[in-house]
Amino acid sequence: MDVTLTEDQLMLQDATRRFLNDRFPVDVLRKLADRGESLDREAWQEGAALGWVALFVPEAHGGFAESAEGVIDAAIVAEELGRVVHSGPFFSSCVLADAIARAGSEAQQAAWLPGLAAGEQIGAWCVAGPGPNDGISPGSVRATRSDDGRYVLEGVAGYVDDAAAADLLLVTAAVDAGLSQFLLPAGAAGVSVQPLEALDLGRRVATVRFDRAVVGAEALLGEWGGAADHVERQLQVVLALLVAETVGVIDRVFEFTLEWVNQRYAFNRPIGSYQALKHRLADHAAQLEGAKAAAAYAARAVQAGASDAAIAVSVAKSHCGRVATEIIRDCLQMHGGIGMTWEHDIHFYLRRAVSSEALWGSPRVHHERLCRLAGL
Repeated sequence: MDVTLTEDQLMLQDATRRFLNDRFPVDVLRKLADRGESLDREAWQEGAALGWVALFVPEAHGGFAESAEGVIDAAIVAEELGRVVHSGPFFSSCVLADAIARAGSEAQQAAWLPGLAAGEQIGAWCVAGPGPNDGISPGSVRATRSDDGRYVLEGVAGYVDDAAAADLLLVTAAVDAGLSQFLLPAGAAGVSVQPLEALDLGRRVATVRFDRAVVGAEALLGEWGGAADHVERQLQVVLALLVAETVGVIDRVFEFTLEWVNQRYAFNRPIGSYQALKHRLADHAAQLEGAKAAAAYAARAVQAGASDAAIAVSVAKSHCGRVATEIIRDCLQMHGGIGMTWEHDIHFYLRRAVSSEALWGSPRVHHERLCRLAGL
C-alpha cells in the first residue's frame, strides 16, 4: 500500500505539529486537569483556523473539501493530535461537518457548516445506547412523526463525545422505516445532558436523554427512514480518525520511551542495552508498524468509499486499540517508578489509549462486527 504523503499533506502535518507543540503541548492538558477542565475553546478555534474541520466543508460554506482528501488529510491531523493527547472536539466536529455536507439541506449547511469549520460551534453525535458492551449500534433513541409534521425523540444516548460542550447535536434515531437523523440545538426543550467522569482527562463524554423532545421538519437531516447508509459512513469516518489518533499516541510514547531507556543507566549500562528490553521494544516496534498500516489503509478506504471500508475500519479499531494499551503499559513499566507519578506525561497517554480502546466499540465488538460483515 502506498502511504507516501503528498507535498501538501506534508505541509499540513508540519503546520499541525508546530502549532500543537507551541500552543497545545501536554502541559496544557495538565493545567486544564489541575483546574478541573478539559476544553480550551480559544485554543480549539485557533486549531480549527488551520482548516482541521474545513477539510469536510464545501468552499461555499467556508471550507475546502473540494481540494482536500477529506478523511486522509484529517487522519494526518488526528495522528498529530494523538501525539500531544489533544483535548479538542475534533472527531465530533468532523463527523458532523461531513454528515451535514453530505445529507443536509442548503439551509442546514448554511446554518451550521461555517461555524463548525471556524471552530466557533461544537457538535456531538448521539448514536448508541449507554450500555458498556457496544457503542456503535443505533436504536437507543426512537423518533415518531406526529400528525402536524413534527417529530418526537425519546430515549438515551450514551458516552457521547463533547455533548456537554456542544452547540449542536446530531441524533441518530430508530424509526419504523429504518433510521433517521436530526439536527437540534444542544439546549432544546426535552434534551438533558449528564456529563460523566472519564478516565481520560482530556475527553468529555456524557449521557444525553431525550424526554419527548419535539423538533420541527427543518431538523430532519436527509430523508425520513433513509439514513442507514449515512450512519455507516459517519461511523467509518469517526473510526478512521480515532485509530489515526491512537497511532499518534503510541508513536509518541514509543519515542520518549526509547529516549528514556538509552539515558537511564543500571550497572553502568543504559537499560536499553539489555537484551530483555531490546526484545520487548522490537516486538512493540513491529506492532506499531502494523497499527500504522491498518490505520492508513482504513483512512484511504473510507475516503475512496471502497467496498471493504467497513471491514478496514473495524480491523484497524480492534488491532490499534489492543496494541496501544499493551505497548503503553509495557513502556510505563520500563520507566520504573517515575512512570507511576503524576508529574510524568505517560499516564495521560495511557488514559487516552484505554479510553479509545473502549469507546466506539471495543475490540470484541468489532470482532463481532467483522463476523457479521463476513456473513458468519
